[in-house]
Amino acid sequence: MTFKQLRIGDYFRIPGISFNCVYRKASNSSCSLNSLLQPIRPGTTVIPLNRAQIAKYMAEKQDFWKSLQQ
Repeated sequence: MTFKQLRIGDYFRIPGISFNCVYRKASNSSCSLNSLLQPIRPGTTVIPLNRAQIAKYMAEKQDFWKSLQQ
């Protein structure tokens, strides 16, 4: 699948990039990683995340923030 085929708001990974890097489509020409917008080419190959993967990612992110507060 390519970046262009995703809907705005979809979460995805880029093959060859660290497994911990989860991106979100912000517009037709940019994505976000940790709330920072980054340009991306429409033809970039992406791996969309399913609901279970997104839920796991969100839980891990929440656990990380909680660990910083302790």
